[in-house]
Amino acid sequence: MMYILIALLSAFFAAITTILCKCGLRDADSDAATALRTTIVLVLSIAVVWITGEWHDLPNVTGMTLLFLILSGCATGGSWLCYFKALKTGDVNRVAPIDKSSTVLAMLMSFIFLGEQLTAYKIIAMALIGIGTLMMSIHTGKRGSKAGRWMIFAWMSAIFAALTSILAKIGVQNVNSNLGTAIRTAGGVVLWGGVLWGCCSCNGVDSCCGKGQEECFFGAWR
Repeated sequence: MMYILIALLSAFFAAITTILCKCGLRDADSDAATALRTTIVLVLSIAVVWITGEWHDLPNVTGMTLLFLILSGCATGGSWLCYFKALKTGDVNRVAPIDKSSTVLAMLMSFIFLGEQLTAYKIIAMALIGIGTLMMSIHTGKRGSKAGRWMIFAWMSAIFAALTSILAKIGVQNVNSNLGTAIRTAGGVVLWGGVLWGCCSCNGVDSCCGKGQEECFFGAWR
């Protein structure tokens, strides 16, 4: 029964993450918030690898494994960036269900790219999740160009999240999971550091370090 309790706690903290991120984005640039969150996750993952001594396995990581882990990290960064942009202008109760539909997309991708079995029960479950997601997000209270923009970013977040699962599945075959997490997070940090530099969003970092600092920090614990 302990695993059920742990799973429920995981779901609870995932929900809290969305609320904290929404609060943190009130006075923060979404690109800068993504970079800050990714950096915090990188520091935490490196600390875990260092404490457990798993960094000794780094020389054994092959080039192909490293490539897929970095690609997974880039996909993770893309998912977070789109998720933050969706939360910036959209309601949590409509953005979150679309983002979580990445489960359905990941199952479809695993069937196509990994050759995993797709049973009738899984198809029914995916259909129900898809219908529920559509029902929760179909009503838009806002009108205008910004009204539907959050939905585009929310679906992009789900697609990137699904790609993250597939790429990570391939990348962690021959590497410790904690070390793999640190490597792919490092890839995400480099990617979104470049996004910040290219988009001249440095002012958003100051905003994150202001009123939204606590929300952005705790939002990293997802």
